[in-house]
Order: sequence, then C-alpha cells, then structure tokens
Amino acid sequence: MKILLLADIHANWQALSSIREEFDYCLFVGDLVDYGTDPRPCIDWVRQHATAAVRGNHDHAVAQQVPARSGAGFRRLAAATRSLHRQQLPDADIRWLARLPVTQHVTLGGMRFYLVHATPRDPLDEYLTDCESGWRARLETIQADFVCVGHTHVPFHLDLGQTQVINPGSVGQPRDGDPRLAYAVIEDGDVSFRRLEYDIDAAVQQMRESGIDLEAVALAEQVLRTGGRFNPA
Repeated sequence: MKILLLADIHANWQALSSIREEFDYCLFVGDLVDYGTDPRPCIDWVRQHATAAVRGNHDHAVAQQVPARSGAGFRRLAAATRSLHRQQLPDADIRWLARLPVTQHVTLGGMRFYLVHATPRDPLDEYLTDCESGWRARLETIQADFVCVGHTHVPFHLDLGQTQVINPGSVGQPRDGDPRLAYAVIEDGDVSFRRLEYDIDAAVQQMRESGIDLEAVALAEQVLRTGGRFNPA
C-alpha cells in the first residue's frame, strides 16, 4: 500500500502537475491557495485524488476573506494573490475550502493517521518544526500511528515510538533552501521523502501574465528560485 502525502501546494500547478508518482491513497494536509496564481486545477486535483484533506491557514483566509498569519513579505505576496483567487474560484470551490475540517482521523490498511495543517494545539497557525519535546507535549491525547502535518514548508520525520510525525515539505513553495518541490511517500509503513525539479520559469511567467503587481511577482520569484531563502522585509 502506497500513500502519497502532500502539503502546501499554494496554487502552484506547475509544481503539482510534475508529480507522476503512482499511489493507492493521497493525504493532503492543507494550503492549496495563496502565493501562486493557478488555484483551480490544484483544487480540482486534490478534490479528485485526495482520500482525506484538511484546511490550512491560507485555505481558511481565502474562504473566509480574513488575513492569514505570516511574515511581512509573505503577507504582501498572499494579499496580492488572494483577490485574484477570489475572482478565479467558483463559489463551489470557496465553499469546499470553507468546509474542509481542521483535523481529521483516517485509517488506511490498519494504520491510523491524524491529519492537521499546523499542530493539534493550534490547527491553523502554530509553527513547530522537528522539536521532539514540543511534539510529545502536543500529542499526549492523540492516538495515531502517523501524525501528518504541513505549514512550515520544511520536511521532517520524527519517530516518537508509537507515533511518527511527518511533514512532507511544500509542493508549491519550499522553504528549506532547496527549490525543488517536496512530498513524502508512506509505503507499507516506511516513510521516504521525494524532491523533484519542475519548471519554475513557467510558474514565474504565469504569475507575470496573471496581472498581479510586479513587486509581488519579484518576491514570489525570489522565494521559488531560492527555496525560501530570502529577506522578506
């Protein structure tokens, strides 16, 4: 049994459509929208292929028309694309984003999965990387073999004994210094990480043609080409 684990697509269809991995199930842990300029095919893909999906903070922001917590540069980029997304997305997609659960339990092949975008303590906004003590404290009441998270855009895998915590990294906007798209595969209980190159030039060109302001395009290009290594001030 092969499970594809995806997070933080951020309307980057050039990245998502480059994934050719075959899978039996797909789990998505949030943030389909904001930052990129091609949300519709990304939403369509997840709606078609994901066995289970949860809402990210940017999905919530687009659906509810509220700000998302992020650094100054990322806020500027999200604001530039959010109005575009509201124009592009039909009401049915907005409603679907709004109705996504913030956490979800699912059992596949006898394995228990707990999905959340950020952390069980704060499902939409708390940033927690590969801090073993931090995750132990937040998982005291969670009964799962695998806890699947996103939000930080940085992949990690923590083995806490009875529970493994997996962040697959970001499909659409990696921030670990590696511009290649990131995702994870869980096959018969074994976890592996994947990195793939994709056409960043095409993604940037699409942003230029979308009509968002050029300052936002330049910011997005810097983030995509450096794997998030930039000064957002």
